[in-house]
Amino acid sequence: MDMENQSRRQWLKRVGIGVVIAAVGNRLTAQPTDTAVTVYKDPNCGCCKKWVTHLESNGFKVTAVDRNDMSALKDSLSVPSSLRSCHTAVVGKLIVEGHVPASDVRKAMTRVSKSMIGVAVPGMPSGSPGMEMGARKDRYEVIAFDASGATKVFATHG
Repeated sequence: MDMENQSRRQWLKRVGIGVVIAAVGNRLTAQPTDTAVTVYKDPNCGCCKKWVTHLESNGFKVTAVDRNDMSALKDSLSVPSSLRSCHTAVVGKLIVEGHVPASDVRKAMTRVSKSMIGVAVPGMPSGSPGMEMGARKDRYEVIAFDASGATKVFATHG
C-alpha cells in the first residue's frame, strides 16, 4: 500500500468518526418529535390556526378540534376564568391554555403534578406564538395552575 492510499484511508477514518460524533450529538440534543396534542379551538379563529402551526413546527403532532362550546370545555378542564384565552390544548395530562410557546409546553410536560395541571397565557399578547404583529412584542407571563385554581408564574417572555 502506498503512502497516498494510506493517508486517504486515515482521512476517511477521521471524517467517518467525526460524522458519527456529530450524528450522536444531534440525536442527544434534538427535540422530541411527534408529541401528540389535541387543540380545541373556535372554527373561525385565525390566531388559533397560527398557534397550531407553531406547535407543528416545533415537533408536536396536532389534532385540531373545532368547538363552539369552549367555555364548557374550559370549565370541565378546571381552567381558571382569569387565565382563559381563545384555545385550549391537552398534551398527555397537561392542559395548555392560550398562546403558550412550544418550549414552555415541553418544560411543563415534565412537571405535571397535583400542584400543576396546566399552563396558560391569559389574553392574547402581541408577540406570543400565533399573535405575531411585526416587531411588536408585549411582555407576557406563562402562568402555571392547579386544579383548585391556584397560580404561579412559570415563565416570562418579551
